[in-house]
Amino acid sequence: MNSDPSRQLPDRNLALELVRVTEAAALAAAPLVGMGDKEAADQAAVDGMRHMLHSIRMDGIVVIGEGEKDEAPMLYNGERIGDGSPPLVDIAVDPLEGTTLAAHGMPSALAVIALSARGTMFDPGPCVYMEKMAGAPEIADLLDLDRPLGETVKLVAERKGSRVSDVMVVVLDRPRHEEGIAAIRAAGGRVRLIAHGDVSAALLAVTERSSVDLLWGIGGTPEGVISAAAVKCLGGQLLGRLWPRDDAERTAALEAGYELERVLDRDDLVSGNDVFFSATGITDGDVLQGVRYPSAGGATTESLVTRSRSGTIRRIRATHDRAKLRAVGGEAN
Repeated sequence: MNSDPSRQLPDRNLALELVRVTEAAALAAAPLVGMGDKEAADQAAVDGMRHMLHSIRMDGIVVIGEGEKDEAPMLYNGERIGDGSPPLVDIAVDPLEGTTLAAHGMPSALAVIALSARGTMFDPGPCVYMEKMAGAPEIADLLDLDRPLGETVKLVAERKGSRVSDVMVVVLDRPRHEEGIAAIRAAGGRVRLIAHGDVSAALLAVTERSSVDLLWGIGGTPEGVISAAAVKCLGGQLLGRLWPRDDAERTAALEAGYELERVLDRDDLVSGNDVFFSATGITDGDVLQGVRYPSAGGATTESLVTRSRSGTIRRIRATHDRAKLRAVGGEAN
């Protein structure tokens, strides 16, 4: 018998329970992929995720959800989730990250959830957007939102021992990014434009053997918090700075005490030491395979499941019996 008191006994890994949640959301939304109705696909994912969340032994509060209660009757910000027993946790959810991607059958739609101890997730308040930059561990110290973007691209190339033309930056295809895109290309770097999907892009920037070296751009603040949780589990760094859309939002943020010039890192956005993250593919992407139907009665999923404290990263491929899932409410009829 090993009586060494310094050894910690294995404890409960909530990530292995959360994967059932993202699988349920993905399986519920998948039948609506390519049907052109993003609201219906999102609602199906919300229903699937919420149904499974209530089966988990925890006292959770949704910090990043589908919006305020009046706008989102389920999984709204502030909603209590779980059976009410310990542990006390913050939850960030995006049941369908990439609603348009799913509606149009495009790549990289995901179901994602992050969880950490109560009071450790950043509340974005009135600021809907933030400027973000993310990269893998080997370039984490090079990330800087104040340095000219082209210089950072060159430093990344130097660190990796590659040509600048080998560096790929993933950026949301938006008019607000035209100047940054021009700076990346002027430095000799390349740009991969994406239509939607902040979280999947952040995962791409920190995933091993990825074709992408860096994420940059202005995207959703809620997605930034979820991405920070994922990056904290996977390694690497994410920086964010709040980006008010107009004077009214800026004034509201300042009156609420937000420091708009402050650069937040992954530990500011998710300060907990034991962070859990799970993502399940809905449509095929670079990071995860989407839901597939190898037979009339079966479905397969692929998920990425991580925990920051242990540093464990799991890829879980699962086969599901769709009739049995319907019987327990795990897939829409």
